[in-house]
Amino acid sequence: MKFTLDWLKDHLETDATADRIAADLTMVGLEVEGLEDQGKALKDFVVANVVAAEKHPNADKLRVCKVDAGTGELIDVVCGAPNARAGLKSVFAFPGTWIPGSGFTLTKGVIRGAASNGMLCSARELELGDDHSGIIELPGDAPVGTPYAAYAGLDGVVFDLSITANRGDAAGVLGVARDLAAYGTGVLKNAAVAPVPSPGGASPIPVDLRFGQDEPRVCRMFAGRLIKGVKNGPSPDWLQARLRAIGLRPINALVDITNFVSFDRARPLHVFDADKLTGTVHARMGRAGETVLALDGKSYALDPSICVIADDRAALGIAGIMGGEETGCTEATVNVFIECAWFEPEAIAAAGRKLGIVSDARYRFERHVDPEGVIPGIELAAKLVSELCGGTVCETAVAGDARGAGTTIDFPLAEVTRLTGLVVPREEAVGALTRLGFTVEGDGEVVTVRVPSWRPDVTQKADLAEEVMRIVGVDKVPVEPLPRLSGVAPRMLTPIQNRRRLARRTLAARGLDEAVTWSFIPAAQAARFGGGQAELKLANPIAAELTDMRPSLLPGLLEAARRNDNRGMPDLAVFEVGQVFHSAQPDGQRTYATGIRVGTATTDGEGRHWRGGARKVDVFDAKADLAALLDALGLDIDKVQLVAEPADWSHPGRGGRIQLGPKNVIGWFGEIHPTLRAEFDLSGPVAAFEVDLDAVPEPRRRPTRAKPALDLPDLMPLSRDFAFVVDRDVPAAAILKAARGAEKALIAGIDVFDVFEGKHLGEGKKSVAIAVTLQPRERTLTDEDIEKVSASIVAAVTRATGGVLRA
Repeated sequence: MKFTLDWLKDHLETDATADRIAADLTMVGLEVEGLEDQGKALKDFVVANVVAAEKHPNADKLRVCKVDAGTGELIDVVCGAPNARAGLKSVFAFPGTWIPGSGFTLTKGVIRGAASNGMLCSARELELGDDHSGIIELPGDAPVGTPYAAYAGLDGVVFDLSITANRGDAAGVLGVARDLAAYGTGVLKNAAVAPVPSPGGASPIPVDLRFGQDEPRVCRMFAGRLIKGVKNGPSPDWLQARLRAIGLRPINALVDITNFVSFDRARPLHVFDADKLTGTVHARMGRAGETVLALDGKSYALDPSICVIADDRAALGIAGIMGGEETGCTEATVNVFIECAWFEPEAIAAAGRKLGIVSDARYRFERHVDPEGVIPGIELAAKLVSELCGGTVCETAVAGDARGAGTTIDFPLAEVTRLTGLVVPREEAVGALTRLGFTVEGDGEVVTVRVPSWRPDVTQKADLAEEVMRIVGVDKVPVEPLPRLSGVAPRMLTPIQNRRRLARRTLAARGLDEAVTWSFIPAAQAARFGGGQAELKLANPIAAELTDMRPSLLPGLLEAARRNDNRGMPDLAVFEVGQVFHSAQPDGQRTYATGIRVGTATTDGEGRHWRGGARKVDVFDAKADLAALLDALGLDIDKVQLVAEPADWSHPGRGGRIQLGPKNVIGWFGEIHPTLRAEFDLSGPVAAFEVDLDAVPEPRRRPTRAKPALDLPDLMPLSRDFAFVVDRDVPAAAILKAARGAEKALIAGIDVFDVFEGKHLGEGKKSVAIAVTLQPRERTLTDEDIEKVSASIVAAVTRATGGVLRA
């Protein structure tokens, strides 16, 4: 929202500087995004007098001029403008001046043998219009040597405001002035518009609202006014200057008037060439197959969800967004029909998004235009048209009615203090609301407040407290420290938030880099990883190939691995913590932690190295990452079920599943299937894991007891090795679990240190060697104690696995 300082002063009587006004605007909640010195680009241009203009000796269309620019010397200038003549006052640029409309810095030169030491400028070269047919002609009394910007009144200040979605009234200069007056920056001037006489009688062009019984009533009020016999042409200089200052291009007087009213009163309206209209002008919903050629030169397809302005022949424009080119006003327009209406904000916003149109009218209507401003808006437009273009004004034709919500709020004045901390005297609070246009009634501490029609966003007591606060001063809100709590602060993170944090920290500590990938993947990948349901397809994908919500994080990570491999980086370790989508139901959205390792790996994380130690990643790398993650989440991998059933994406026999019972699957690990690896064009092996963080149970909370800072045993531990011959399909985890349960009080740790297969072991057999650490607590173990524990371990493993101790 842009406006100039002199425009603001049409509604606000104030002596405040531009900087003070900018500060006050920010304080009342109208953020100033920019403060532009309008005359900065024109500061080097001056008023000059053409003393003589002789024909160039070597060119038919050029003249050699003698120019007085107030320096005391006549300056030679070669000019090609047909209106360059002796006695003309124009705008002059010295060498070294930046010409904004042409985009270059002026230098001295020689043109066809004649020196040229400056430039006489056209309107287009100064970005003051499109006219380039000749140089600017100024009145004969224009003072020579005066800066042109000061002479033409182009040295003002332009404010650029950021208007929030609830403040449609502040999309007009009048609304901004009202807020500033309430804040004390100045005094609001009377903005009422007197009714314009209608000597033309009743309007011969009727208006109507034509909405079906089942259609939304997008337009609640439609007004039209015919003015006959107008003379359209360029608008006056003051109007053109204001429009140019805010970035609008002057077109003609009728169009410029509509733009002026839109920015002045936040009241969009439109003008039609009345001679191009047929029958009744009305608002209705669009029809399938209907199109309209808009003022931006583009044709838009309409449908029954888009409101249009139409006559009995066809749609004329898109309601509340943009008019049509066919019935637009030109300099040949003699009879003009002014349209002013009120539209539902949600419908205009939806239509604008569907058509992809961003216009000044849409910007205001979707922020809620004052419904009671229809008649004042059309009166102001009629007044300006009759003053600037003449003509005979007819009566206003009206269909429907639009009124404000008439919201009334019982407001305890103490709410200001309770909600904001400000202690505001009654008179000051009531005065702030009154100056903003609210009607306040009542003498007690609870008053009745009627909300004005231009503020539909104010609906409750808290809104009124906010209005008082911003007028009294946000900077006056007391700053008080929060009370210090005596107890232990409660847990702030939810369980799933804490799991995400722990997952990221744990996996990063294991040397994996975090990745963030798209939540959308191609349909083929979605189906490959268990997704692809119709309910998970995007209605409006951001790219043609990204059509489905992802059922797994693996496709994105594998794509990242492929891109790195293509760039000569085959070794990779990455993870992601994010959402996956199994259905459209709330419980179908899960939080997963997924990681992959690609290529080679070493224990020191250096990859291939001259010291050796490099190996291909395998299933055990993925299992180790998963185990470390579960341990950080408070779940011991040795105490969950490890099932040798790999995921669909895993290599058969090189993967598994972690679960707590058959219905609570926690995660998967394994090597990526060769076929899938080929689909992603990955040359090396890939080990991956997935953990469903939502499925991980909360750790049990046990009452804590005071413990010694260090609880180190006094006795030395000892280790014993066992090698068991078992069937090849017996998992090592079964051996470890059985051995650990043989003597829980003494066994401190068990590790697998060797796996061996050979013909002498027998067909389908393998040898698994484990190291058992015994930690005595009360006394040194005797040989009998050790033998007893060893026998218990052998017996437990034999019972659980059928294995025998290897000789």
